[in-house]
Amino acid sequence: MTCDLVIFGAKGDLSCRKLLPSLYKLEESNKLSKNMRIIGVGRANWSTTEYISIVQKSLKRFMKKKIEEDIWKIFSTRLNFCNLDVNETDNFLKLKNILCRRNSVIINYFAMPPNTFSSICKGLGKMNLNFEPNRIIIEKPLGLSLETSKEINNEISKYFKENQIFRIDHYLGKETILNLLAFRFANSLFYYNWNNKFIDHMQITIAEEIGIEDRKKYFNSTGQIRDMVQSHLLQILSIITMSKPIDLCSDNIQDEKIKILKALRPFNSVNIHKKVILGQYSSGIMKGKKISSYLKDIGDEPSNTETFASIKVNIDTKEWKGVPFYLRTGKRLPKKYSEIVIFFKPIPINIFGNHYNNLYKNKITIFLQPNEGIQIKIINKIPELELKYNLTTANLNFNYSKDFGKVILFDAYEKLLLEGIKGNRSLFVRRDEVELSWIWIDSIFNSFKGRKMSPILYSPGTWGPELSNSMINYDGNKWNEF
Repeated sequence: MTCDLVIFGAKGDLSCRKLLPSLYKLEESNKLSKNMRIIGVGRANWSTTEYISIVQKSLKRFMKKKIEEDIWKIFSTRLNFCNLDVNETDNFLKLKNILCRRNSVIINYFAMPPNTFSSICKGLGKMNLNFEPNRIIIEKPLGLSLETSKEINNEISKYFKENQIFRIDHYLGKETILNLLAFRFANSLFYYNWNNKFIDHMQITIAEEIGIEDRKKYFNSTGQIRDMVQSHLLQILSIITMSKPIDLCSDNIQDEKIKILKALRPFNSVNIHKKVILGQYSSGIMKGKKISSYLKDIGDEPSNTETFASIKVNIDTKEWKGVPFYLRTGKRLPKKYSEIVIFFKPIPINIFGNHYNNLYKNKITIFLQPNEGIQIKIINKIPELELKYNLTTANLNFNYSKDFGKVILFDAYEKLLLEGIKGNRSLFVRRDEVELSWIWIDSIFNSFKGRKMSPILYSPGTWGPELSNSMINYDGNKWNEF
């Protein structure tokens, strides 16, 4: 069936940086249906010809590789533009006139702030553009709390059914995240050892070198926990800890993730300062460059918004009782990377005790970015002439780029756009997942009420406040980079 992709917010950062380059690359890979159209929607008074020119300039700016003339020729014929103010419901007639020229599935991508979602849905509803199989793709943040998230979802649900709503989290499109199901449930080596009998603890880190860039208004009202933990980190945590689903059906996978989200132990005013460390970057020198403080970046306003968070999480299930999970994310950290690290418990009876009172912990590191792959650290005997058991660690490495050779690793947005176009919801987030995440996140901020919540200053280029190290060191563990 023919489909049309409508991008609300056609001139915005998300559209220019992510969506249009991803769509171009899908064109390059011959993944877009022959008659599919891409319709940009915005308040700019552009003609379609002007929009095509602007898209071309945007692709040249944000794509790493050169635009191929033959690919661009095909791609540019798909582009249309609709001048429309989403707050003016009657204006949606312009869009309807473009879309209703043929019988096609309409996919609406809301690349705009959540406070516009209600107006967009209302306009689509008035023009009868909201019926199945039409659907919408929406971006985080879906609110700043459970209450505001429900308000947004309730407004959307007036016009679209749950099976028409595709909530995107781009981390779910990363190849290494997709591989977690195969890694865990297709390999008996890991399947039977993935529980509290064998796993000591896990760490999940999403680190950023950059500051808030041009997102100061958005970020200052949101903060690192609402921006990164509520979505990316909790999605990763639920996938790495969930039980085996019955099959790969999207609802069955999401049902298992829901069980984990329900089992997250909430915080209270007694334990919050021991389990949640908040930080805010100060001014300093990072990689030889002067870095301004967060407060300077937002215009010298007073703010308690956190740019760093490390959190100790407990999952109250039979499989994970007693296993701590450490989440960490922040801005102006030493390097940009994301990883999951699984530390295994040491052997209960150490026959090498005379030489090694404490054996190294086996660990699995799952690299999410910048390079996707898996590393397993094992213990080996050092080869030598005399019969001595001198032990050391060695790494078993799997790297997507090296081990799959010429196989192309598609960007997360390419995968998610393609699955959204197909109507496959397995890589998207269900409403109950979002709301359970917010219940747990709200417990953090509610526990701080009436207590001091000022984030601790940390220097740019460091791994956050020293208390973040103290938190994990208290349990006899340390962050993976040390």
